[in-house]
Amino acid sequence: MSKAEILMTAPMMPVAIEALDKAFTLHRLWEQDDRENFLREVGPRIRGVGTSTLFGRMDASLFDPLPHLEIVSSFGVGYDNVDVAEAARRGVIVTNTPDVLNDEVADLTIGLLLATLRKIPQADRYLREGRWLKGAFPLTPTLRGRKIGIVGLGRIGKAIAKRLEGFDVSIAYHGRTRQENVAYTYYPTLNGMAEACDVLIVITPGGAATKHLINADVLKALGPQGVLINVARGSVVDEQALIEALKSGTILTAGLDVYEDEPRVPQELIDMEHVVLLPHIASGSVHTRNAMAQLVADNLISWFDGKGPLTPVPETPYKKG
Repeated sequence: MSKAEILMTAPMMPVAIEALDKAFTLHRLWEQDDRENFLREVGPRIRGVGTSTLFGRMDASLFDPLPHLEIVSSFGVGYDNVDVAEAARRGVIVTNTPDVLNDEVADLTIGLLLATLRKIPQADRYLREGRWLKGAFPLTPTLRGRKIGIVGLGRIGKAIAKRLEGFDVSIAYHGRTRQENVAYTYYPTLNGMAEACDVLIVITPGGAATKHLINADVLKALGPQGVLINVARGSVVDEQALIEALKSGTILTAGLDVYEDEPRVPQELIDMEHVVLLPHIASGSVHTRNAMAQLVADNLISWFDGKGPLTPVPETPYKKG
């Protein structure tokens, strides 16, 4: 019995490539010099795709050459790199990799919050540049007494909140609805939470529904002692409004792991000494990226074993039978 043919759009961790090579006939799109002719030749045989943000957005232009596509297994908890509406229209299941990265992202978020408030990267540079020899590093803001607002209390948001409890800070959240059995203060409006808090941690999904959710009005409500931490998607924050808010002192500072046009980061942000910038590494440990890659492979293997997808996204629900 011949193996199902799978397309991988961009390189993933070896654990995924090895698992898929073993279970399927795996085609590597990134190795092809002439992708158009390659897809014209093998596209009609492709039944599954493994993809990630490294490839860019998977939309109708890639769906079209794959008329027998059944499933797209996407690397990452966010899946705005796949046109899920188009996938749903074509009857294609889309999966992502939730849960396996919750703790890693939550850990990094706390680290970024502390690094931003206590200026840890700046202090490191201060020492390395020999400036400590000339005087002590300036005093910094603190986490003490701060009120933290979490924008999006999903799986990762809850993991962040759990860690914050150990710091004895006030925790609130904003989302579409109040959640049952959650002790944190709920704010039905984002502006209301921004006014009540002085740290906003953004961990809501990307996509059209949340584009520029953090805008100039929200930043103004956050105020001059406010800190913005974004570990969600760059699209969630109006980047130009954030730059203006940082320049004018509308907010105090920001810690960012994601940007609107990655990997391109505005020079205006790079030039700001008081912000902390990371290159989208929230889930970026070997341990967690391996777990995510394994889940990409496991979703495809489970599907073609007839067991259904393990983690289908809500827009393409799986109905057995």
